[in-house]
Amino acid sequence: MEFDPVLIARLQFAFTVTFHIIFPTFTIGLSAYIATLLVMGMVTGRERYQRLAQFWTRIFAISFAMGVVSGVVLAYQFGTNWSRFSVVAGNVIGPLIGYETLTAFFLEATFLGVMLFGWGRVPAALQLFSAIMVAVGTVISTFWIIAANSWMQTPDGHQIVDGIAVPLDWWAIIFNPSFPYRFAHMLNAAYLTAAFVVLAVGARYILAERHPDQARTMMRMAIWLLAILAPLQILLGDLHGLNTLKHQPIKIAAIEAHWDTSGPGNFHVFAWPDEEAELNRFAISIPQGASLILTHRLNGQFLGLKEVPPQDRPSVKTAFFAFRIMLAIGLFMVTAALVGAWLMWRGVLFETRWYLRIVANSWWIGFVAVIAGWLVTESGRQPWLVHRILRTADAVSPVTAASVAISLALFVVIYGIVFTAGIYYINRLITRGPQGRAVEPSAGVPTRPLSAAHDAGREALASGG
Repeated sequence: MEFDPVLIARLQFAFTVTFHIIFPTFTIGLSAYIATLLVMGMVTGRERYQRLAQFWTRIFAISFAMGVVSGVVLAYQFGTNWSRFSVVAGNVIGPLIGYETLTAFFLEATFLGVMLFGWGRVPAALQLFSAIMVAVGTVISTFWIIAANSWMQTPDGHQIVDGIAVPLDWWAIIFNPSFPYRFAHMLNAAYLTAAFVVLAVGARYILAERHPDQARTMMRMAIWLLAILAPLQILLGDLHGLNTLKHQPIKIAAIEAHWDTSGPGNFHVFAWPDEEAELNRFAISIPQGASLILTHRLNGQFLGLKEVPPQDRPSVKTAFFAFRIMLAIGLFMVTAALVGAWLMWRGVLFETRWYLRIVANSWWIGFVAVIAGWLVTESGRQPWLVHRILRTADAVSPVTAASVAISLALFVVIYGIVFTAGIYYINRLITRGPQGRAVEPSAGVPTRPLSAAHDAGREALASGG
């Protein structure tokens, strides 16, 4: 059986990055939530904030560990499967990834131990400061990763010398044309994802009549955040789309399954793009909808797929359907947030069981939206790995497709085990819920037994064992 080495290498990277992105997305938002809980606990003096912070810190510890383990593989793949990409773009991508290690990883490594094991052992101010620094570290990590990926989408600040990208202006490289929009969109998506998990857990406890004080606090905080960030994400997505239309018009054409430049573009709620016949089948469309969204004019025109040869087009079906999944989830998030805010304003949120059941089972939607968004971003850039500089087919290492296929099969098995174990222990912690009294950070040297002071950190690693 013959394997296409380019396809197998792409599948392996797609699998590992899809698995990996779940955990950083969650920990970015969750670290900010934990820091917020500690701030509110210090300001109000209420124990429930402290207890919730300890509860979510245990879940954060497992998610953070799984993110680190799954992320290590990605860096190695640059050398094993994409060595030609490393040759052409390594002068730019290498330093950006290195800056992430020097800034984000070192910052998180410094304060993560205090955040996990400092309960009852360090002053409250240091515990809070450590949580804030970990949250800041996750944002810095996002900054550098998005800067590197954005440069691959809209490269700037370099020159090509003998087929190799040589940096000229690091400011232009980092703050390339798509970076501000993609950074804001991704960071907001991470906060939305974590907020929906918190909302779902709170609703789950309310329905089960467990931990009522903590559950109400979780739901109130999540709904207020979602009521702000969910509509904001629609605006950020629109700005991101306009930027993509300017710099990557063929990606937009694939997202909209727009074949002809002449005439306004319809927004296809559903269609089956036929890439061989260059038309859409079974289309259910809003006339001139795409033109209105993308050009803000009913008769506005934008580039069609037929303007470039088939070999220069991305996979239309992948970009088209992934975008609509992301859009549908975004609209659900806005609706759920605004309905929740309205129910909370009326004072009936915790008695409206149909709403509680819906959100209790919606913890996963943020993760799916992020994965769908990355599918749009990465598939829509094809056939370029670095836009207009390096084609994906020219970036693959000279290794056999069978070797990559074997390693892909091993990754599927190992990641499956890791993912199952992680989800099991996280769910076990959620089932237990916030237990007992909160371990108060010490005002100085702790006087309680070390075994009590170690409880929060030990449970974070043992996952409730």
